Amino acid sequence: MSEPLTINDSSENLRLENHKRKLEERKITCIMIVIAILPIVTILISLTIGRYSISLPQFFNVVSSKIFGYSATQNSTIETVLFNVRAPRILSALMVGAALSVSGATYQGLFRNPMVSPDILGASAGAGFGAALGILLSFNGLGIQISAFLFGLIAVIITYSISAIITKGNNATLLLVLTGMVVAALFTSFISITKYVADPYEKLPLITFYLMGGLSSVTMKDIEILLLPMIIGVIPLILLRWKFNVLSFGDEEAKSLGIDTSKLRLITILCSTLMTAAAVSISGMIGWIGLVIPHIARMIVGPDFKVLLPSSLLIGATFLLLVDDVARCAFSIEIPLGILTSLIGAPFFIYLLVKGRRGWI
Repeated sequence: MSEPLTINDSSENLRLENHKRKLEERKITCIMIVIAILPIVTILISLTIGRYSISLPQFFNVVSSKIFGYSATQNSTIETVLFNVRAPRILSALMVGAALSVSGATYQGLFRNPMVSPDILGASAGAGFGAALGILLSFNGLGIQISAFLFGLIAVIITYSISAIITKGNNATLLLVLTGMVVAALFTSFISITKYVADPYEKLPLITFYLMGGLSSVTMKDIEILLLPMIIGVIPLILLRWKFNVLSFGDEEAKSLGIDTSKLRLITILCSTLMTAAAVSISGMIGWIGLVIPHIARMIVGPDFKVLLPSSLLIGATFLLLVDDVARCAFSIEIPLGILTSLIGAPFFIYLLVKGRRGWI
């Protein structure tokens, strides 16, 4: 017969468990530091590569001249390339990648489904239709972005309203997803109609190219438009991220622990929709980021949303910036971002399906 555990044995086990927990926390801290450094390194690389090559000493020289106020005639071309072309594009890639990744991670936690992506409730399809409609009606750049943003919000409002009317609190999550699929299909049909009636020589190519995704025409004004929805959307999700750990056990368990699941679901949908609609209005429809990046983050830091959301944000920003670098530098003509993210994301997701579901909720 085995001897019963003594007080000393229990204390030793507790000490070992505390030691393991501290080691795990240190490991996660080190990983997060590395993940936080990656965007900085990627930004420096992105600033120097392109059709017009710029070295790091030239970059730091231009930045120092701006900071300390002295001028150098040989820096005029470099300043134009850096501040008018590359900086807006780099910032937009970081923000769009972060927005789509955070939205995907929160939706996957909210619906407890690893197959969910930011366009599950129709935001991307609605924003795509808004942009196509704006191009068809000859809106200017700002008008197209506003139209895309508004229709992205409208699509999700329609989804949420129909779901709330039908469910009345019964199996709300499942019906919300199904309603989102229907609304997304509806707005996709509207996009097809818009493309069908568009001028095939002028408007149709613009609509097609926009829907494939890209950042070639982004300016600092676009960054200002994207910044506010990004801040409004990401801050509440980061502050409430610990509640998604509780929500992963189910609505009943979360309610028993004092979590208002209906309120949390509404805040999550609102914040994620703001970010997704704003991102699509600037960059077009870029797929797979919100689906694949949260999986990569789980594989690295685990399923704890306290570190999963920040890591998804940083990895998503870095990923889209790297993809954009490839899009503008790999060939003589620029490749749409939606094509590249599909070529990278689809095989990787197949790999995840084959290897198993490590870290899934």
